[in-house]
Amino acid sequence: MIKKIVIANRGEIALRILRACKELKIKTVAVYSTADRDLKHVLLADETVCIGPYASIDSYLNIPAIISAAEITAAEAIHPGYGFLSENADFAEKVERSGFIFIGPKPETIRLMGDKVSAIKAMKKIGINCIPGSDGPLSNDIKINKIIAHNIYPVIIKASGGGGGRGMRVVYNEDELEQAIILTSIEAKASFNNKIVYMEKFLKNPRHIEMQVIADGKGNAIYLAERDCSMQRRHQKVIEEAPAPGITVDMRERIGECCVKACLNIDYRSVGTFEFLYENDKFYFIEMNTRIQVEHTVTEMITGIDLVKEQLKIASYLPLSIKQKNVNICGHSIECRINAEDSNNFLPSSGKITRLHIPGGFGIRWESHIYDGYKVPPYYDSMIGKLITYGESREIAILRMKNALSELIIDGIKTNIELQQRIMNDSNFFKGGTNIHYLEKKLNLNI
Repeated sequence: MIKKIVIANRGEIALRILRACKELKIKTVAVYSTADRDLKHVLLADETVCIGPYASIDSYLNIPAIISAAEITAAEAIHPGYGFLSENADFAEKVERSGFIFIGPKPETIRLMGDKVSAIKAMKKIGINCIPGSDGPLSNDIKINKIIAHNIYPVIIKASGGGGGRGMRVVYNEDELEQAIILTSIEAKASFNNKIVYMEKFLKNPRHIEMQVIADGKGNAIYLAERDCSMQRRHQKVIEEAPAPGITVDMRERIGECCVKACLNIDYRSVGTFEFLYENDKFYFIEMNTRIQVEHTVTEMITGIDLVKEQLKIASYLPLSIKQKNVNICGHSIECRINAEDSNNFLPSSGKITRLHIPGGFGIRWESHIYDGYKVPPYYDSMIGKLITYGESREIAILRMKNALSELIIDGIKTNIELQQRIMNDSNFFKGGTNIHYLEKKLNLNI
C-alpha cells in the first residue's frame, strides 16, 4: 500500500481524499495556494506545502510546484481529485516520469478518452452506440459540413477537448452553421488549446445517465449503479441521484456490460464514469470522465463501496477485490450541490461564514470543507458543499432531502439552498425522469 500521497486539489474533494487516506493509514501532504491556508484539509493533513499565490495557474495548475512538493516531502503518489489537473494527460505523464504514482488512469488512456473525437471512435469500435454526426473532426470545407448536417438538424457543434459545459453551440438551420463552427473553434482554442470541433445531432429531450466503473488495469473491471444527472443549468449538474428513475435492471446490465468491455479494451485503470444521453429507450455515448466524479457519493450510498479507497488501492497495484456478482444496489440516494451563489441571478458570493448549521439524522451525509468562520474566497469554483440523502425508496430520499435543506443554515454569504428547495418541491422532479433542459425551461430560471 502507498505510504504517503500529495493531495493536489482543494475544497471538499481534498478533504474527502484525506479521510480515505486516514482509514488506509496513508500519510497526507496538502498543497495549497496563499488563499487557502485555512482550508479544513490543510489544517488536518500530516504535512503542508504552499505552492503559489491564489491564481490557479500559479498554484493548483502549477505542475512543477506540485511535483516539487512531492519531492521535498518524500511522497510516493499524487492524487489529482477532480477538476484542475485531474484529466491532464501531460500532468499524469510528468508525475510518472518523475518517479511518482499518478492516482488515476494511465496517461495514454486519459489522452485517448479526453479527446471527444478519439473517445467516440474508440467506443464505436467495440459497438457502443454514439450520437449520429460527423464521426470525426469537422473539415474546413463548409460544403461538406452542410452535407453532414443536412439530414440531422438541429445539430450541436462541440469542442473535441471540451468540458464543463463550454465549447458547444446548437445550430437549427444551414444559415447558422458556418458561423457556429468558427465561433466554437475559436472558443475551443482559447479554453482548451485545441481548436478541433465535431458535430452531433442535437437530441431534444434526452436525460443524462452515467455509469460508474472500477478497473484495475489487470484485466478486472466492474460496473456499479447508473446515476441520473439530468437536473442541469448551462450544462452544469445541479442535482444527481442513483439509481436513475425508470432504468430497469436489464437496461443497467446491458449498458454496464458495454462499459466493462470498453474498460478492458482500453486497458483502463482506476475509477471512471461513462456518460450517456438517453432518449427513446436508447443510450448514446458522449464522453468518459477519467477521474473521480463530484457525484460519486450517491453511488457509494446505494452500493456501500468507498470509491476513493478503491482508487487508492488500485494505485497501490492491488487487484480489484470486488466481483460483479458482489455488487448490491439497495435503496436510493440524492445529492444537492450547495454553491456560494445567488439563487436568483447565479452570481457567485464570497465572504466569511458567520453561522453554519449542518443537518443530521438517519440517511444524511454532508461533504464540505467549510466551517463557522471560514472565509469563502472569490477565486475558485462556487461549490462549497454537497448534501446527500439516502432512503429505502426515492420518495424517502426526497423527503429526507427536503428536511435536510430546511435545517441547513449558511449565513454570511448567499447560497443556492432556496433553488434546491424549489426543485425538491417540484412535482415533475418528484415523478422522476425529467430531461436535461427541464430545469432551465420549466422552472423559469433567470439565466
